[in-house]
Amino acid sequence: MLTRKQHDLLMFIHQRLETSGISPSFEEMKEALGLKSKSGVHRLINALVERNFIRRLPNRARALEVLRLPDAAAPTRPVKPQLASDRDAAIAASDNVVRGPFGKPKAQPVAATFVEIPLHGRVAAGVPIEAMESDRQLAVPPALLGPGDHFALEVSGDSMVEAGILDGDYAIIRKAEHALDGDIIVALVDDGEATLKRLRRKEGKVRLEPANATYKTQIYEPKRVRIQGKLIGLMRRY
Repeated sequence: MLTRKQHDLLMFIHQRLETSGISPSFEEMKEALGLKSKSGVHRLINALVERNFIRRLPNRARALEVLRLPDAAAPTRPVKPQLASDRDAAIAASDNVVRGPFGKPKAQPVAATFVEIPLHGRVAAGVPIEAMESDRQLAVPPALLGPGDHFALEVSGDSMVEAGILDGDYAIIRKAEHALDGDIIVALVDDGEATLKRLRRKEGKVRLEPANATYKTQIYEPKRVRIQGKLIGLMRRY
């Protein structure tokens, strides 16, 4: 079964091949699906190749061949690059998307008792690691969510164990660019590494404090740290 992004990319490639006979570029695929980076396109294509929906043609640049379409695929409108405002409107018009205030898409119901939110890979609860994008989804109980947009991160490390956050937990994050001292946040350091820590500000510095006595507080200039969201819940597998 394909994810929505995988399905949309497959149909976009199929439509482009049908109309022009040439595979779309990675930049065109990124824009058409509203992805932030080409690495997301690579992951989607790899997933489609693994599921035998497409294959790469050897010794040819930008050469993809559609092997099959989803069994339930119905005629679709051509996918085209969209501006952000157009993309929001298109998403909101989908039968499977619930609209929030101002027509923005909200998390989608998987079943009556669960909601799907993006699962954006692993976040360090120790030394910062590279922030990863993903097209995966995580089903969570609606009671864990409140107003706003949310995403999930898989915790890697043990620096927050004294706050009850363990390696392998799923951190439920509400998107936010600001937080209060004492909040547990996802911080993006130098626009490339993400970490889950408690926020403190002191003497003009940003302090990212662990909840484990064996780890040291990380101290940065404010311009090096961007707040991505605040922790609002946890999910754990046993």
